Amino acid sequence: MLPPSSDFADQLQELRTELAALKAENAWLKRQLFGPGKSEKLDRLQTSLPLAEPATQPVTPKVETITYERIAVPKEKRPLPAETFKDVPVKETIVIEPDEVKAEPEAYERIGEERTFEIDVIAPQAFKREIIRPKYRHKTDRARPPVIAAAPARPVAGGYASAGLLAWIALSKYVDHQPLYRLEKQSERWGAPIARQSMADWIRITAEWLEPVYKAMHKRLLSGHYLQADETPIRCNDPDEKKGGTSEGWLWVISRPGEDVVFDWRLSRRHGELTSLINGYAGILQSDGYGAYEAHAREHPEVTWVGCWAHARRKFFESEGEWPKAVNLILRLIGWLYECEALWDEHALTPAQRLRHRRKNLRPLYWLKRIATGVRTKVPPKSGLAKACDYLLRYWEPLMRHFETGETRLDNNLVENAIRPSAIGKKNWLFIGHPDAGQRSAIIYSIVVSCQRRGIEPLAYLRDVLTRLPRMTTRDDLNALTPARWIAA
Repeated sequence: MLPPSSDFADQLQELRTELAALKAENAWLKRQLFGPGKSEKLDRLQTSLPLAEPATQPVTPKVETITYERIAVPKEKRPLPAETFKDVPVKETIVIEPDEVKAEPEAYERIGEERTFEIDVIAPQAFKREIIRPKYRHKTDRARPPVIAAAPARPVAGGYASAGLLAWIALSKYVDHQPLYRLEKQSERWGAPIARQSMADWIRITAEWLEPVYKAMHKRLLSGHYLQADETPIRCNDPDEKKGGTSEGWLWVISRPGEDVVFDWRLSRRHGELTSLINGYAGILQSDGYGAYEAHAREHPEVTWVGCWAHARRKFFESEGEWPKAVNLILRLIGWLYECEALWDEHALTPAQRLRHRRKNLRPLYWLKRIATGVRTKVPPKSGLAKACDYLLRYWEPLMRHFETGETRLDNNLVENAIRPSAIGKKNWLFIGHPDAGQRSAIIYSIVVSCQRRGIEPLAYLRDVLTRLPRMTTRDDLNALTPARWIAA
């Protein structure tokens, strides 16, 4: 038998590589179809479903008895309705007397009672708040001009929209993700039909009033020494340039764990957009592997760029079906890092204490790099596992910079979670109508997401702040209205 030619061997290797790539794609598709979508917590019983045709002859399975031990975890108790709704105010009380007592009230004495409740809801209902300013004239000196109290300062001068209505419209769009045309339809049920254009104008006015507070939040973030950053695309429709078409804009986001979140609207993803967003910042900058962050840190020595372990882990997770043993080992090593961080969070370690523990537990990471380097030489270059190894080795230095400080989180998940409201919203309202409206969305998103992160009810905050802002002067401290320092009047 003749040995295979070099062309045949090359073709065979190419087919094997293609087969491995197709298997990886098949595994990914099965996760999307049978598992919980893009989540990394998958049901292995579902992803192991066979795609082949069922056997024509029944096969008697071999039965094995397997015993094992595990730590019993107490089941989380479901809260009782009385605990869930304990803060709901009582609007109506109904007392039901027995028929026997109604017939002979003097024959019975009350010895106790049984209480229960039901939850009802009152749909949104518009109402008018009349503002009356009596006008007076002097009784004896008729030459004096009439006197009347000054009109109260309101967000919409001369209009009929109150601070509460502006807050409701803004939250309906940016928290409940409802397009304005749906709110226009709903307003008919409120008893006060409101035009969509009026709502769009109010969104603009709301953003203009909140912009000074937004700038104070931005300044506060830049004054710190740790930032997490990310960006997300959103379509916009510029009627001045395109008829019926849309172009791509970007919401850039910066934040810090436990602090406010600031969105900023830009028409591109160019590296310079990041520079203008964090101009003057000095400290740690954490992000994914997008080149703008690395380039910014390279051009600004005062900025230290650190990577995101979740992005590195995710790529190995997606390629788990290619080399299961090697990938599982890598995932266990990365998981060990997260277990350590969770334990340190539980004990509320200070940054200095966390840094000491990180340096003490650094040794297994060198095994991680050696394993990834070895696996990379054995897998096809275009496979998902090769890409995962390339990502880990390419960003090894910024990933390891976490072990030079105790202030960072291992990943960028907190800022990615802050972006989720905008991702849900754009699925409903599809695109921003005009590029100028992008910054309005960025301002309102910054306010409501920061409120949610701090446990502040956004409706109460916006209603209060939009009431107070028109009455303030340039001498008043706007920092007191930021979510970090806000106290309801």
